[in-house]
Amino acid sequence: MKRHELRELIVGGESSTVEFKRRFTSAEKIAKEIIAFANTSGGYLIFGVDDDGSIVGVDSEKEQIALIEIARHSIVPDLHLLVDVVEIEYRDVVVVTVPNSHDKPHRLISEDPNERPHERKAYIRQGEQSVAASREMARILAGQSPTSPPITLSIGDRERRLFTFLERYGKASVNDFARLVNISRRRASQILVKLVRAGVLHIHTDNGHDYYTLV
Repeated sequence: MKRHELRELIVGGESSTVEFKRRFTSAEKIAKEIIAFANTSGGYLIFGVDDDGSIVGVDSEKEQIALIEIARHSIVPDLHLLVDVVEIEYRDVVVVTVPNSHDKPHRLISEDPNERPHERKAYIRQGEQSVAASREMARILAGQSPTSPPITLSIGDRERRLFTFLERYGKASVNDFARLVNISRRRASQILVKLVRAGVLHIHTDNGHDYYTLV
């Protein structure tokens, strides 16, 4: 990355695609940020910059890069990252460029040896924050893969009642839909995921909670 490109990112401030980190942090926290970018729209994780955009630099770019590599090995599927060290205002800043992945959802490998692959946590960007993805969001991310099988969708009484509810109230959660049509939460989740994948509904995340709206 060029110095002027980094300056532009810093001036623009933190966003859904830019995150500043002042100091070294744990490999797990770095992995969560990388996963969230990869599962959303990609982005830049910048070390050596304070939340307000002040350039403080890193004490050791080698240590930071080693920590980033440890973080990468705790992510599945694997991700190709671009890591640059940019000198700016006589300080070293480390920039991790994370792609918008085609292999979503990426998940974090925990230290629990009994953890099953589908139980591993996925993360997404919500504004300037990285948050845990719900099961529904993880399924929707999986459906965005080019290798994902095509979806078949039928609109019945349950779906029509949901659309009427959304037209009246504007949004609905999985629990709202389950209560509305008297089905299990699991079945309600499956139907909502299909409707999102079919482009009929939008899914939104607010403070860790999902809700759905009409497109």
